[in-house]
Amino acid sequence: MIPAGRPFPGSRGACFAQNLTRNSNTTSGLKSFKQPTTLNDPRQFPVKAKVSPQKLIDRYKKGQSDAVSLLHQLAQVLQFHLEIKETIASGDLQKLCFAFCVVIDGVEYKTGTGINKKEARLKAATLALEEFLPSMENSSLPDTTDAPPPLPVKEESCVFDIRHNRASSETKIPVNKQIPHAVRAQLSRLMSCHPQFSGCAGTIAAFVLQASSECKVVALGTGGFNTRESISSDGRIVHDSHAVVTARRSLMRYLYRNLLMFYSKNPTLSQQSVYQHKSNSNLLCLKTGISLHLYVNSLPKGAAVIPSKLYLNPLSISAWKVNSEIGLHLMVEGKVVSVLSSAVENFAYKVVSMSTADKITQWQVIGYQGALLSHFIEPIYVQSILIGDSCCTDVRGMEVSVCQRVEGVTSQLPMFYCMMRPQISLVPSVATCTTSSNQLTLGINWSEGDSTSEVVDGLEGKTVEESPFKSGTTLASRLCKAAMLHRFKLVAKEAQRHDLLATSSYREAKRMAKAYQEAKSVLRAYLRQQGFGSWLEKVSVSDNFTK
Repeated sequence: MIPAGRPFPGSRGACFAQNLTRNSNTTSGLKSFKQPTTLNDPRQFPVKAKVSPQKLIDRYKKGQSDAVSLLHQLAQVLQFHLEIKETIASGDLQKLCFAFCVVIDGVEYKTGTGINKKEARLKAATLALEEFLPSMENSSLPDTTDAPPPLPVKEESCVFDIRHNRASSETKIPVNKQIPHAVRAQLSRLMSCHPQFSGCAGTIAAFVLQASSECKVVALGTGGFNTRESISSDGRIVHDSHAVVTARRSLMRYLYRNLLMFYSKNPTLSQQSVYQHKSNSNLLCLKTGISLHLYVNSLPKGAAVIPSKLYLNPLSISAWKVNSEIGLHLMVEGKVVSVLSSAVENFAYKVVSMSTADKITQWQVIGYQGALLSHFIEPIYVQSILIGDSCCTDVRGMEVSVCQRVEGVTSQLPMFYCMMRPQISLVPSVATCTTSSNQLTLGINWSEGDSTSEVVDGLEGKTVEESPFKSGTTLASRLCKAAMLHRFKLVAKEAQRHDLLATSSYREAKRMAKAYQEAKSVLRAYLRQQGFGSWLEKVSVSDNFTK
């Protein structure tokens, strides 16, 4: 339900609000309308075709209309899709206030809060206009006096024009084009809010949710480093800040947020969650019609980067050479090294991680949700992986790494787990800028519902002082394990899972996800049996903390 706000007396919006009030069956007027309004329906928000956008803006600046009314009017004139949706406020959900955010052609703006829904909507509309209007006024607004609405045009640069983003069922834009477009729009919005960190945008990975014909970015990350710090015993250091890993941990935050919505006592929030019950399972799953996709701005490091001669003529070199190239790899100090290499012994006392390609391979078998979320939801896989690497000419290496290495593992996995073969394809790059040298170690993370981005120094494993978002004086990132355990406890409390609330440590909570741990063990044993090497075992102290 999206009201007309508080229109200026005598305006069309005021007449519309009066009509709604007269037709309502309750004394609260607009509150009886539960379903979202179709925002581009001229019968709902009539605007004269001859009124130019600039005149509408001028009226708003003079106080002759409010922010909600202006957004509806601009949606009619400029023909963009507008939604003002209820969301959740940041912070402790026990002190939940009303919160709304504006979504324009799939781009979500800052969340507005208030003591009632009307105040929250008006605040959200005002915040959106603070960002939206400058971008409109800096470009040439179309003169709609005698001209039809502008048609979508091809995107030619990193600068995103919201009027040209119409990824709807009408235009029937292929998903492979919608997804990079949506990622570019979200990245542009984040960078425009905090241009001082634009040098971090050279590397990017993002998860995109598709429902019907619309695509929405729900998690995003940039970065390319492991921490140089020693293994953290309190869970407050982020050890791996590579873009795909950062985006995946941001996705987990999004999944936790939707679980809190699902278990909320507020029926509106619960309905807006992406989850649904499944008849043959105690676990939740994504709603029917929702699919997840992964965009990466560069070919993942590791086995995906295979010399062409290896898969064109595999009999020309020894089996050892083949296995070292397509086997498992480690990432340490910016280098990628095969686990079969003798050099691995030199990294015994350094923080290392599995390569990005290997992690994606694992996630396509055991899911992207991780162990803790597996207590509540079924495995979540991506349906497609889009690679926006201008230097990459084919994806056969990625297909070998993600699919062929684990081709026969499904029959050995527990219920709900499988080797999900994604569609892998090349698409245009989203970020045209390269990483700045003075921001080389920095990375950005964001997920839907966040009011702003967080900037983490990958070498330190902590948030930087200048970050738009900081969780506290210790500068622990919102992606660290301790933060994930906190969210896990919140969900366990809302779901009334007393068995999970009684867990003594992060490690114990992970071990209790029996099916997930079994699937992970089966996968790693399978890779080892196939000759691809052994998966790196974590140092137990890194998971043995309580809060």
